[in-house]
Amino acid sequence: MKLLLRVLYIASSLLIVIGAITGVAAIGAHYYVAPSLPAVESLKDVRLQVPLRVYTRDGRLLAEYGEMRRTPLVFEEIPALLVDAFLAAEDDRFFEHPGVDYQGLVRATVALALTGERRQGGGTITMQLARNFFLTREKTISRKVREIFLALRIENELSKQEILTLYLNAIFLGQRAYGVGAAAEVYFGKTVEQLSLAEVATIAGLPKAPSRDNPVSSSVRALARRAYVLRRMLETGKIGEDEFQASMAEPMVASLHGATVEVEAPYMGEMVRQRLLEMFGPSAYTAGYVVTATVDSRLQTAAVGALRTTLIEYDRRHGYRGPLGQVQWPPEVPGEADPEELLADYRASPGMRVGLVTKVDEERAEVIVAGAGPTVVAWDGLSWARPYLDDNVRGPAPKVPADVLTAGDVIEVTLTADGQPGLGQAPAVQGALVALDPIDGAVAALVGGFDFQASKYNRAVQARRQPGSSFKPLIYSAALENGFTAATIVNDAPVVFDDDRLESTWRPENYSQRFYGPTRLREALVRSRNLVSIRVLRSMGVRAAIEHIDGFGIPSSLLPRDLSLALGSVALTPLRMADAYATFANGGFGVGAYFIDQIVDSEGNVVYRADPFVACASCVDDRIDERFDRDRSEMPAGAEPPIPDLEIPYADQVITRQNAYLIADMMRDVIRRGTGRRALALGRQDLSGKTGTTNDRRDAWFGGFNGSIVATAWVGFDQERPLGAREEGGRTALPMWIRFMETALRDMPDNPPAKPGGLVTVRISPESGRLARAGEVDAIFETFRLDHVPQPAEDKTSSPYGPEEEEDSIF
Repeated sequence: MKLLLRVLYIASSLLIVIGAITGVAAIGAHYYVAPSLPAVESLKDVRLQVPLRVYTRDGRLLAEYGEMRRTPLVFEEIPALLVDAFLAAEDDRFFEHPGVDYQGLVRATVALALTGERRQGGGTITMQLARNFFLTREKTISRKVREIFLALRIENELSKQEILTLYLNAIFLGQRAYGVGAAAEVYFGKTVEQLSLAEVATIAGLPKAPSRDNPVSSSVRALARRAYVLRRMLETGKIGEDEFQASMAEPMVASLHGATVEVEAPYMGEMVRQRLLEMFGPSAYTAGYVVTATVDSRLQTAAVGALRTTLIEYDRRHGYRGPLGQVQWPPEVPGEADPEELLADYRASPGMRVGLVTKVDEERAEVIVAGAGPTVVAWDGLSWARPYLDDNVRGPAPKVPADVLTAGDVIEVTLTADGQPGLGQAPAVQGALVALDPIDGAVAALVGGFDFQASKYNRAVQARRQPGSSFKPLIYSAALENGFTAATIVNDAPVVFDDDRLESTWRPENYSQRFYGPTRLREALVRSRNLVSIRVLRSMGVRAAIEHIDGFGIPSSLLPRDLSLALGSVALTPLRMADAYATFANGGFGVGAYFIDQIVDSEGNVVYRADPFVACASCVDDRIDERFDRDRSEMPAGAEPPIPDLEIPYADQVITRQNAYLIADMMRDVIRRGTGRRALALGRQDLSGKTGTTNDRRDAWFGGFNGSIVATAWVGFDQERPLGAREEGGRTALPMWIRFMETALRDMPDNPPAKPGGLVTVRISPESGRLARAGEVDAIFETFRLDHVPQPAEDKTSSPYGPEEEEDSIF
């Protein structure tokens, strides 16, 4: 009886308070509460904190950045079951009350008095929305009064659907998840439509104490809250008994899920993140910007695979460096050590898992793999592991597994070519690969290293390394503009320089350490003859070469003012080299690389759109105004031709189309019969390329292209040191380029470039570089500019060695 009287007293008191508030509201709200309340109109324009998302050009998620995980949904995208769960748990009379549920307040008070626990709060969803957006969480009467009046005002300004949509998108649900869309992704890796009833109830149980009750922090608490929500849904008739029992029996399976990144491009993602931070400041992480990068998901995946496979191949050629660590195994006390705990401090490289070797016999090793359990590594997966001694020397080949592993070794496990477990090893060497569209410079793929998590240093855009002989096409391009032709004879002979700027006597050599005598320029590029390149540069002058190379987008301030420039002594990034090669690929235009297509804000407005320079070979000879006049003359009398599109920013012609064609043709011979012959495996006739190897083999390069794509591959150590014997561009970097281009060119027809006007192909003598005599049996074909066709072999008035140079006078 006393308890009943207590309940009645509390209930009546509450009704009196509510009645008093209601009665006084009309008078007091205007003079005291209302002036201090925020404008509800701001909710209509509310900007939820939404992370920065980056997508590939073909619409696949590449990266997501931001402290708050949020996936905003419109009301129609929220499943009815999810709405029912939240209303049952938080506010079952939401669609009936005016923002303050007087019956709910009484019911909550009575329940508290009878049970001593708060089973369902008296606050409504609208009141929670008011508190979350406008008020603090302090527990004072004044704050509660403001909350009530603000809830009433919100209900007057917004529809029930608008209120519920804002609430379900804004509510904090633990683990950085704000809103039901983010919670579904974070805890279950699903969209809201894919959630089961049990998963819906788990999420709906989180608002009470999201940091404490979420299934990652405590599965026990999460189960209790899920049971409460399911029971309330049963009580309110939203589910039946069978659904209730089945969902109650469902195990709690939840774990943290990152953003569902569909394409592995972390180096590109970081480039975009930095650019957005420069453009928008800290709001870049919260304003909901959606960025479309220029990368193509298919090409990006191919680039990642090509780089990793190539670096692992190099690493295996140089031997096994030993286990990641050693632990006591078997443990001194049987059953004392948990292998998973022993492996917890070790991180696996991409494509590998950490494993503990537990037993080694004559044929195999038994390994416990973290997260996967016991497995067996057979001899075929171990036989490659000759010991690493240094970059040039390996130890003896192993004969049995015990020569490689011992019990207690912590190793990396990967899959062999036939899908069986094998010994893995993260390469110590690094690399980069970048691919561009030569027409407008869009970065189609970019990889800046083997493992972004291990090293965020982006070698594709930050590592300035000497390109070696891969720089020679730019030198030869300058030569063609300074009186040389592809058939000019230059003597490949020893030279010695005493130059104060070089600090010592310089005796450059060819890679083979041999000298080949008089050599045509085409052959010198095909065979990568260093001494010919040096003589060519000295003949035309360093200044002339630098002025020409500046047009490729390589600032003259970066270029050394000495003859070492002929051997690629300038320090350039792989991206800048690809950008330079794009000029040869597109017919002589300087386009400039870019990597962001567009940026859209949270409301769908385009706030940035790339406006790249576009190569336009067809509009060089006929300027826009000339084309307009010509079109006018061809139209019927009185008719007007369409106005040309003046919005397209056509790129500048930085070298002539004839120059670009000739250099690309010489570089095609590098692949047909020179240092890039391995690329013949692609079975194409439209590929041009050039290898590069620097002094002591510290850097290995290959850059190549056709009219549709340009790609540059680089391999080297971050802390510069030799790559080792026989590690040069054609062996070390070219395989990466081939693997990438195999995918990039798939289903693309072979399309050798058309010869531009102003060129002519004639028969020449391979020995002299002059026009061949009639009937000369060993004559070959060579292409020249019309004004650079050589004299017949009988004409002795000019030198075959180069412009204004006689053989004896070259150094």
